[in-house]
Amino acid sequence: MEIYLVRHAIKEKTIGDVPITKDGVKQAQFIAQYFKNIPLSSIFSSPLRRAQETAEYTAKMHDLSVKIDHRLRERANWGDLPDQTFQEFVEMWDRCTKNPDFVPPVGDSARRACERMSSLLYELAEGHTSESRILIVTHGGLITDYLANTFQENVLNRFHPQFIIEQSNLIPECSITKLRYDNKSFSIEQLAYTEHLETMEVGHGTSIRDI
Repeated sequence: MEIYLVRHAIKEKTIGDVPITKDGVKQAQFIAQYFKNIPLSSIFSSPLRRAQETAEYTAKMHDLSVKIDHRLRERANWGDLPDQTFQEFVEMWDRCTKNPDFVPPVGDSARRACERMSSLLYELAEGHTSESRILIVTHGGLITDYLANTFQENVLNRFHPQFIIEQSNLIPECSITKLRYDNKSFSIEQLAYTEHLETMEVGHGTSIRDI
């Protein structure tokens, strides 16, 4: 069984639940083309607008509906805490990244974010056939929270040296991370694949903290 974790497309850089940009729309269309010939069983999305909008392009390609699951929400979103400045948000975010058990004043700890993501993945794995291919459109922070708190560091470092230290910069917008489920466990097959975006004339991705 294969599960594809995709970070949402480029979003508007402002506070709250914002849409994707014109370049983000192009990225979402590239994602849809990438999955055109992959027989997807289901498509899931974070409830946040940027993820849903990204997922819709692939859903239309496959004539599937996008299933919203709140377990796919980011660890924290700028705007959830009233009057929080972006700098304060970044400081809170970085503290959560360095200490996965730190519980911020709003949102989840990195470990708790991993746990809810993991619960969804196992639920999907047990509820689908071994031939299923599932697309999940979510957030870079949640993807790295799951990876960093699930797999051993030596496994992660096979895909990128010093994964734990560099994690906030490793998952560009609309990159594809591929998981395989076999023998009751998940393995990483691909991390942050972006070759499908290489013809786009846009600036390279932002860090996860720029959510």
